[in-house]
Amino acid sequence: MQSAVPGAVDLKQETEKTRKLYGLDQPATQAYGARCLLARRLIERGVRFVGVYLKSQPWDTHADNANATKNVAAGIDQPSAALVRDLKQRGLLDSTLVVWMGEFGRTPVSQGANGRDHSRRGFSLWLAGGGMKPGYAHGGTDDFGYESIDQVVTMHDLHATLLHALGLDHQRLAFDHEGRQETLTDTDLTRAKVVRELLA
Repeated sequence: MQSAVPGAVDLKQETEKTRKLYGLDQPATQAYGARCLLARRLIERGVRFVGVYLKSQPWDTHADNANATKNVAAGIDQPSAALVRDLKQRGLLDSTLVVWMGEFGRTPVSQGANGRDHSRRGFSLWLAGGGMKPGYAHGGTDDFGYESIDQVVTMHDLHATLLHALGLDHQRLAFDHEGRQETLTDTDLTRAKVVRELLA
């Protein structure tokens, strides 16, 4: 590992075209673009789980939501799209599941003068590759974007679906924890279901 890591993290080995694709030539996208490009390089080398994170936590927009969200989006949209495009053109997307999400969304109403509070009732995420159906939108919220009401996917369902895409049966995958069998979806295995509509 000590001999392999320096080469894996050396982004200068990439072509100028690839570096530009990820936005390494622009101040707004450079930091996140480098993380996404590094993720692709690790995936190419067989790393089985790669997390790409922002340097700070800019999504927690309890104040100045409109400007904060606009600024974050300007830094991550291009690199996120570049990662999926690059994985696809290299033949890696079918065997790589890209999960782009946070742990909650934001309320559709203001908090204070111009912020948004946490919302667990309805929020978006996207999945790419790894056996997921491309170009498909699933579910929907009420007219205000407050609560999921159409084709609701719970966290238990999402976890069951992701595990299924990775070749694991959430009902059989269990581990001992303080004398009882725990699963990654819930203690009540009938609660979580694989969302087949998301699968290609």
